[in-house]
Amino acid sequence: MSNEQSTISVSRVIDAPAGDIFHLLSNPERHHELDGSGMVVSDEKTDRIAKVGDVFTMNMNNSKMGDYKTDNHVTGFDHNKLLAWQTAVAGTEPAGWEWMWELASMGPDSTEVTLTYDWSKVTDKETLKKVSFPMVSKEELEGSLNKLAAAVSGS
Repeated sequence: MSNEQSTISVSRVIDAPAGDIFHLLSNPERHHELDGSGMVVSDEKTDRIAKVGDVFTMNMNNSKMGDYKTDNHVTGFDHNKLLAWQTAVAGTEPAGWEWMWELASMGPDSTEVTLTYDWSKVTDKETLKKVSFPMVSKEELEGSLNKLAAAVSGS
């Protein structure tokens, strides 16, 4: 991976309608089921994501930071098509990394899902010193798509 790369995107076709997938993605209570990195522990009892500007809080854990919370600021919302948010340690403003789920209906029971992890907007030198990007690998993102496929099929 070159030093210039600041995004990772993965895609796959999932045998489910875009509406069913979006319904699952817009429910933070289900996000721990979809996390291929293993960092998402649980939702902090947040309402369903309904619009740009919503904030949902997640309980997180990783080997570097231990247990912590994140506030996720919704930056993109297009019903059944797009859901995006920037993540921040709870109580702080986002530093610039963003998660984006894009859904492209391929028919009544099939959707191409693209998951993008983008840290191109991170400019704060202290953040760049503290956080080694990417924090999540392409394989972990692919794992998230696999978990999404399993969750939406009910298996």
